[in-house]
Amino acid sequence: MYNIQLDSPNLGDKEKDYLVKCIESGYVSTVGPFVPEFERRFAEFLNVNHCVSVQSGTAALYMALYELGIKDGDEVIVPAITFVATVNPIVYCGATPVFVDVDKDTWNIDPKEIEKAITPKTKAIIPVHLYGNPCDMDKIMEIAKENNIYVIEDATESLGALYKGRMTGTIGHIGCFSFNGNKVITTGGGGMVASNNEDWVSHIRFLVNQARDMTQGYFHTEIGFNYRMTNLEASLGIAQLERLAGFLEKKRMYFEIYKKIFNGIEEISLQTEYEGAKSSDWLSSVKIDCKKVGMTIHQIQDELKRRGIPTRRIFNPIVDLPPYKKYKKGSYSNSYEIYENGLNLPSSTLNTYEDVKYVAKTLLDILSIKKR
Repeated sequence: MYNIQLDSPNLGDKEKDYLVKCIESGYVSTVGPFVPEFERRFAEFLNVNHCVSVQSGTAALYMALYELGIKDGDEVIVPAITFVATVNPIVYCGATPVFVDVDKDTWNIDPKEIEKAITPKTKAIIPVHLYGNPCDMDKIMEIAKENNIYVIEDATESLGALYKGRMTGTIGHIGCFSFNGNKVITTGGGGMVASNNEDWVSHIRFLVNQARDMTQGYFHTEIGFNYRMTNLEASLGIAQLERLAGFLEKKRMYFEIYKKIFNGIEEISLQTEYEGAKSSDWLSSVKIDCKKVGMTIHQIQDELKRRGIPTRRIFNPIVDLPPYKKYKKGSYSNSYEIYENGLNLPSSTLNTYEDVKYVAKTLLDILSIKKR
């Protein structure tokens, strides 16, 4: 009997031990030793100089935009396919999101489309390493340098992914991570801002603590935010970070299983990687040629569910969501093709080798495809 999980967190004795230590210490809120320790270890893992923890990946993205001075009248380029949390912080700042299409094979923001979308109002690009797969960061950084604009990496799904030997989230000007319950590691909620720019990170650290000048008691020199991570969350993060290597090994193994079983099946394709990139494989995902197999993506998803296999649709192109329809320009043909034919497959590290094999073979069975 299979008990297949899509993206459930993997929690165990190590997490319990750290949480108990945190509770016994009495430091359960935002002041205490676990938060700075988690930030230190996270920076060490990324090989980046500075990290500051926050309450969510959304908060991380917002603080990055805020720190870089993104404001009303500015434009920020984003991919049409991503989670809405990539885009909402742009609007929080009063800026305008400019949506561009993605590459049909990697599913990531297309540098050629970025170049077409740049105007004198463009102040930043947010490349999203979709489902853990690194973007073409060399080209994106080259475009940014030529046009004097910032790059904020949305690495919320790609912890542990590499691009030419560097961790995603450390290549742009600022990197943002999420520790939501379904991410590579979790703190229950929470996020992280990473950068080699000490001034930016120090100021963000100040701002997320209500911009409080600690030397003068309750004295606040700017409008701040209550975006601090708690020690309870950080203690969980330390435990998860100690298990990260094992999580990444499993997720990459799952992707290889799917890749091997789907090899040679022209009706099914997986995300491809740019040269020099190594995905975290947070969510192994497939694009199915629904016309060729004679089924809709809904029918395929429903049949998988009937057989005990949970899946998730690819993110709806943001330009179709009610708050963002007014920003729609162009056809976004690749984004729609991926959305209309794509599924996230079970990738939780709670799954076994046999679970993943069963998923892949069941999908072939549902599509009436025999291994060629």
